[in-house]
Amino acid sequence: MIIVNTHEAKTKLSQLLTEVESNGETVRICRNGKPIADLAPTGKAVDPLKQHKELQGVKVIKEWNL
Repeated sequence: MIIVNTHEAKTKLSQLLTEVESNGETVRICRNGKPIADLAPTGKAVDPLKQHKELQGVKVIKEWNL
């Protein structure tokens, strides 16, 4: 687990996100030495059309006629 203060989290957000994404690292963000948030990896994104065999052949076409 990586522990950073809020200023460092703002300054290095891109780098911290890379650590979370690449290494599965969790980042704890603290204010005045007290933990306030955790930046943690989420589960892998799943394409809803690929979840079900019946929907795998569906093609979504966006047509907006407002």
